Amino acid sequence: MSPGGTIALLVAIAAVGVAVIALVLLTRDRRRLTRLVSTSAPGELPGGRPLDALETLLAGATREAQRREGEVAELAEALDSIPLGIAVCDQHAQIRFRNTVAGGFESARHGEALVEAAVTDLLARAVQGLSGRREVQLYGPPLRSFVVRARPLMVDDDEVRGGIAVIEDVSEQRRVDSVRRDFVANISHELKTPIGALGLLADTIREEDDPEVVTRLAERMILEADRVSHTVDDLMELSRIEFADESDFEALDIGSLVCEAVARIREAADQRAVKVLVHAGEAMAVRGDRRQLVSALFNLLDNAVKFSESGTTVEINTTGTPEVVQIAVIDAGPGIESKEQERIFERFYRVDQGRSRAQGGTGLGLAIVRHVASNHRGRIDVVSSEGEGSTFVLRLPRLVASGGDTGAER
Repeated sequence: MSPGGTIALLVAIAAVGVAVIALVLLTRDRRRLTRLVSTSAPGELPGGRPLDALETLLAGATREAQRREGEVAELAEALDSIPLGIAVCDQHAQIRFRNTVAGGFESARHGEALVEAAVTDLLARAVQGLSGRREVQLYGPPLRSFVVRARPLMVDDDEVRGGIAVIEDVSEQRRVDSVRRDFVANISHELKTPIGALGLLADTIREEDDPEVVTRLAERMILEADRVSHTVDDLMELSRIEFADESDFEALDIGSLVCEAVARIREAADQRAVKVLVHAGEAMAVRGDRRQLVSALFNLLDNAVKFSESGTTVEINTTGTPEVVQIAVIDAGPGIESKEQERIFERFYRVDQGRSRAQGGTGLGLAIVRHVASNHRGRIDVVSSEGEGSTFVLRLPRLVASGGDTGAER
């Protein structure tokens, strides 16, 4: 949220708090006046004030209370539309208002009851003039994090008349922070290793007189430089895909996408003596970004070829239903343990660190595939058993013909 938006939100929240407390006070005074009128003798009240004057005062208080009620209702409706929880209490720490989000914690059980306990405790401190903040971790699964903030509410005379608590779900923010920290640590390691190797190789070459040794070291330097280049290229591709929108989407034939990806992997497959076979089903189309989809298919094929033994076959099959296009990439590689399958789509995650680096992998290919699938409202699944190969299936919404040249997603 922008600074301006945050300030406006805080002003609105404070306005609700003040309005609620004012309404409570005004309603209390109106009730006192009503009791006073009902218990007084006809025509006169204690102190000699005429009854009609007091009735006029009571009517004015009633109108003011109704006006306040309308203002509170409008502000409450606005606050129900925001993702923050808002709770307002009076000077006795009794909660007088909750918006929809905060109301969800009122009768919560299990972990979320800890959030309600934090609200109650911080509001009790707020009516004593103390502001407070508390973060509550719910370990789930899934892991969730809430920040509860509370402060006193002042009315005109700077006397504390209540308190207000704000509940913010920061789970996604904490998850993103964690991913960012891991990403920085991983990329630092991924680049530090080959850069360090390049420096060491350069120092060795400088002191070496044997031409054969120099040639061997130079070839190793080329490999390490290529590794850095591939990592940077994949990072740039992943960044581009993560921030892409649908402005470049168009109707695309699945067969042409598969052919383009196979053509890109053909040389690497030939070098490893791995055969790539395409089993094309019926003609099908999707709506998407050609570059992204070819990149996803290439990375699936690249992954399959790298982990396949010489003389084996990688297959790519296209099938579909009236609603979905399925593209399966099947290899006869070492397979993936079930405990690893949840993590293989994370950046830089490798099942076999040593083998993956030896094959030249950056650990970003499957992360790219996952983001491409998400951008196209699809998904990527894996079926694998250790020692029995792997099957990756990319599923995308199918584009069906409607009125000739146009298409519509089912």
